[in-house]
Amino acid sequence: MDNNKLFKALSSKSRVEIIKILSKKEIHLSELARMMNLSKPVVFRHIKILEKAGLVNRKKIGNVHILSVNLNIIEKTFDFFIEEQRIDVKKDTTLFDALKQIPGVKTKNLGKNGYITSINGEEGYYIYEVNGKTPNLPINKYRTDKNMTVKLKKLVPIEKKKIKIYINKKLKE
Repeated sequence: MDNNKLFKALSSKSRVEIIKILSKKEIHLSELARMMNLSKPVVFRHIKILEKAGLVNRKKIGNVHILSVNLNIIEKTFDFFIEEQRIDVKKDTTLFDALKQIPGVKTKNLGKNGYITSINGEEGYYIYEVNGKTPNLPINKYRTDKNMTVKLKKLVPIEKKKIKIYINKKLKE
């Protein structure tokens, strides 16, 4: 993947706005142009740049271009920075117990479930994936049965909506 194309694509306010719109639903090019109050050729040029970066997918049905977003490309850009470690465990060890071997990973029991609470001093909420899939088990219940790759991901709040609330004194209490 060419990160230069990705960062070029994200360097434009209009292209970021296109990604925001497409993250909510698939849309056709004409409707997108209307929503952004831009001409179709201008929007199409932005779409071409986003496509080259892998951020937008375009299906052509007759004369209609249906657009959708591919946000996982941004996530994959940062894979280069992931710290990798190897640990050895006995078969049937819980991931919770395995993670206790890694310096900098803090875990905690809350009720019947175990949680990752901090990695390298960075507190927050963490989830785990095993071989690219998110299990439906708490980390203290997931047991090792073969060699696996476990990824720990911090849940980062991303604003999806901003609501401004005003007090209207004319409304009855």
